[in-house]
Amino acid sequence: MKICHLTSVHSYTDIRISIKECTSLVKAGFEVHLIAPNTQEENLNGIHVHGVMNTYKGRINRVKNFTNDIYQKALEVDAEIYHFHDPELIPSGLKLKKKGKKVIYDVHEDVPRQIASKHWIPKYLRKSISIGFEKYENRSVKKLDALVTATPHIEQRFLSYSSNIKNVNNYPVMEELYIPDSETLLRKEKSVIYVGGISKDRGSVNTVKAIGNTDATLKLAGRFANQNEKAILEELDEWENVNFLGFIDRKEIKSELETSMVGIVVLEPRVNYIDSLPIKMFEYMATGLPVIASNFPLWKEIIEGNNCGICVDPLNVEEISKAIQWIIDHPVQAKEMGQNGRKAVETQYNWESESRKLLNLYEKLSEQ
Repeated sequence: MKICHLTSVHSYTDIRISIKECTSLVKAGFEVHLIAPNTQEENLNGIHVHGVMNTYKGRINRVKNFTNDIYQKALEVDAEIYHFHDPELIPSGLKLKKKGKKVIYDVHEDVPRQIASKHWIPKYLRKSISIGFEKYENRSVKKLDALVTATPHIEQRFLSYSSNIKNVNNYPVMEELYIPDSETLLRKEKSVIYVGGISKDRGSVNTVKAIGNTDATLKLAGRFANQNEKAILEELDEWENVNFLGFIDRKEIKSELETSMVGIVVLEPRVNYIDSLPIKMFEYMATGLPVIASNFPLWKEIIEGNNCGICVDPLNVEEISKAIQWIIDHPVQAKEMGQNGRKAVETQYNWESESRKLLNLYEKLSEQ
């Protein structure tokens, strides 16, 4: 069976789309194609990658014109099942459905709640756009063959609108980040690591401020949301305690995790974060690092329930500092927390178990 994944936003090497979902389908014996922006035609570990160049400027032009280019390429591939990953591709998915194709919508985010916090949308318009998009999304999913959701919270949103939903959590691949204890005993530094998008709402300012009150340094790996976010951090006195790594590849991430003492993810209590399941949190756990995380109820259930870290008020710099320093001062207990986190990933929070849900969905669709 020929399967085609579509994205107009994500890189062809996106972890969820390519490394996890498409790779799992290839291993299961499917012929897998991936249409992605701004790349060349290539074979990536058995995935047939088709690049579409985005020459349009601005969000409106991308949504209006580039998504049509993605759709035209999808028609050329002529697959039996199409699996799209961006809300702006809903119209393309509906057109493919009208042509008799089976179509899956992979919902990565709670987009209506996300719209409500988008800084580039005028504040007075956010609520009406959010409500309007939610109605459109709900109507659209009724016409599609299946939904894949990235969190249980998103799944709950659609239970009244789709009878074929699989929640496939974005948990880590166990083998990728496994680090034997014998390799790390002598390599740990007094450092805290954050991997991911860098912005104030993701905790960047409070994390940098907090590190200045500890004996540790902060390793910051990722891209800034914009140059203003970077300027804000560089003006802080505590910036001198930061080792800014920029965007690094998966091998480099593993290397930096190996030498860190704790992973941190203190996202601010925004509506689109509270019920999220950030992959970085589980990757820290997979590597055997204790985790300092925001004290959202869902996250506390995971972190404190598995005794693999400390949950803090993400808006309280002093509380974050104390948690970091406690980890630094208690290496034995910190190591035990890290081991607990690794066990939790091995038994529950891993891609190997999540991929089976995805494969079951495809097998079900192929029989219809």
